[in-house]
Amino acid sequence: MAVFPQLRLRRLRRSAPLRALIRENRVDVGDLIYPMFIAEGRGLKQEITSMPGIFRYSPDQLSREIEEVASLKIPAVLLFGIPEDKDETGSSAYRPEGVIPQAIRAIKKSAPEMLVITDVCLCEYTSHGHCGIVVNGQVDNDRTLPLLAKMAILHVAAGADIVAPSDMMDGRVKAVREVLDEKGFQHIPILSYAAKYASAYYGPFREAAGSVPQFGDRRAYQMDPPNVREALREVEQDIAEGADIIMVKPALAYLDVIRQVRDTFNYPLAAYNVSGEYAMVKAAAQRGWLDEQSVVLETLTAIKRAGADIILTYHAKDAARWLRIT
Repeated sequence: MAVFPQLRLRRLRRSAPLRALIRENRVDVGDLIYPMFIAEGRGLKQEITSMPGIFRYSPDQLSREIEEVASLKIPAVLLFGIPEDKDETGSSAYRPEGVIPQAIRAIKKSAPEMLVITDVCLCEYTSHGHCGIVVNGQVDNDRTLPLLAKMAILHVAAGADIVAPSDMMDGRVKAVREVLDEKGFQHIPILSYAAKYASAYYGPFREAAGSVPQFGDRRAYQMDPPNVREALREVEQDIAEGADIIMVKPALAYLDVIRQVRDTFNYPLAAYNVSGEYAMVKAAAQRGWLDEQSVVLETLTAIKRAGADIILTYHAKDAARWLRIT
């Protein structure tokens, strides 16, 4: 290998065209998924205080937003439902005329080619804020599974293209896959939140979705942040149960996990740039402490460089605009 002065690595950094020519990783708008919050009711467009620029929409207010997302060439949205009524079993999650089936139909009417992914979890729908059925103060894994499967079928019947179980119950991918196949939906992919950590970065999301647990926390079913080998076991299990795409959540504090999953499994890999990561950048940018565009694009590149094929991010619309000019 040559050494200095014959070797000058700066030669290939001298201009933007040179840097672009040898660039190893690129974020493309086609890599992005835009998460959205859908609130039951009519005429609603409510900005989320801790997530500037992100809104709760009622289904009847979706058309303009979806048309904008489609015009930016963002290929997919991920939907989270916020019902008017919550109960201990999250019954509004599997009501045929619930908020998410309404939203799916509205989106498909406005942008038929838009991929609609739906979050499959009970936390937004339960009065206690947990991701499953609570029995004697504990989340009952096995009693929750049939309800998640019922929820997934409801979404697919309304027109969802992909379902995304996020609850972290053991066996949920298998339960969803079996019911989808039984009902003739063998063609519907499952995007599994395979390695979802019990993270402090979810705070703004819980405000947005009204899903703060009313007792305890979610550490008994979401992953412990110090663990990496456990994440590989979770991913392996979900693949064995029928997951088509796997996800690591959050992204920034877990880039090492993304890399290890990428190196271990030859499956499409998503990473979720979560609400707390979004809120921190927005807050700092509003105070002039950093340049938002540069930081967001650098962050998305880091997630891609770590090994993610797909990035779920609340910055998707801005990133799509910025990627056109970089």
